[in-house]
Amino acid sequence: PQVSGSANWSKNENDNGRPYNKLYNPHPVSNYDGTRYYASLNQSLFDFAKFWNWRRANTVEEQYSAENIAAQHALMQKVIEKYFEVLEAQDQLFFYQTEKRAMEKRLEQVQREFSKQLVKITDVYLVESRVDQLKASEIEAETIVVTAKEALKELTNTPFSDLYQLKDNVQYHPLEGQLDQWIDVAKSENPSLAAQIKAVEAAHDNVTIQKSRFMPTVDLQLYYYDTNTGYQQTNLGTQNSTQVGALNVSVPIFDGGVSIHRLFESEHKLELAKNENEAKIRALVKETSDSFLSSNASVRRIEASQKALKSAAKSSEAADMGFKKGVVTITDVLNAQQEQFKAKRELSQAKYAYIKNRARFMRSVGMITEQNIEEVNTWLAPKVQTENPSVN
Repeated sequence: PQVSGSANWSKNENDNGRPYNKLYNPHPVSNYDGTRYYASLNQSLFDFAKFWNWRRANTVEEQYSAENIAAQHALMQKVIEKYFEVLEAQDQLFFYQTEKRAMEKRLEQVQREFSKQLVKITDVYLVESRVDQLKASEIEAETIVVTAKEALKELTNTPFSDLYQLKDNVQYHPLEGQLDQWIDVAKSENPSLAAQIKAVEAAHDNVTIQKSRFMPTVDLQLYYYDTNTGYQQTNLGTQNSTQVGALNVSVPIFDGGVSIHRLFESEHKLELAKNENEAKIRALVKETSDSFLSSNASVRRIEASQKALKSAAKSSEAADMGFKKGVVTITDVLNAQQEQFKAKRELSQAKYAYIKNRARFMRSVGMITEQNIEEVNTWLAPKVQTENPSVN
């Protein structure tokens, strides 16, 4: 129901315009206090449009609440992603710098051996070419580091210097459960999809609202009025009160086609909301599947990269020994060294891919929380000057 009321007090002076006469006009000017009191109550008895509008408002509130949760989840996942993109870029830069220094030492060695006529000039040119390639890669990696840092700063609006690095002893476990089960969880728990479902419900309620405008409405009205002031502020002398109770029936007949076209508009918007919901479901299934499979693939990739790194290190060491004995060429040595650093880069990329894909997965199934960020924090440690903490 809708209840309203008002009160009014006034100081009134009334001059009847006639001259004073002791007998006929003893009070040509009179003063009195005027009062007015008003209260009304309106209650809809039959108005489907108002009921469905109220229901739609509740649905929209739930939609925005789900969108708020989705935005929080997106922010947490984005922070994890941008943070580790910085660490990954720094690692890649470190590898190129380390490989460049190793190649420069190799160049010095080959130049000394050339001066002794132990190697060909083509070998010197080959090593110089590798050094130049690594310098170009280093410049590109430096740019990626700066870009990644700016992206993180833009997201967090927080200046930072040295970021904590990934620990050596982090255990990378595959995600448990079946993919189909996780897809069902995502459909029921993902807040972004929940918001879209509420948007469909709100659009459906809007269609019902527009249909209800073709129906009659019935309102109950209770009215109370009390005053001692009459027309043109005349003094009534006594308080006069009025009480009214009424049933108001309103029947829509014709409004120039406004209602029917509003109905058509609401039906089109409902269809649009349904299509967006279907697209959201398909995108969610794809995101859940991709992040789940990519996370588990990253675990296997980490294990394979660790083995490949050990093999590449042994191969590089053997190539060095063979070159000193004259069994292999400088090309074989450079290729073995290049494969070793490539294995380091791939291992680092696999570890960061696992962390980022895992955060994507937790967001898609609606389970990413502050506890996930705290868990990731336990994988980090202050930066130390070692060969690199993410390749062991």
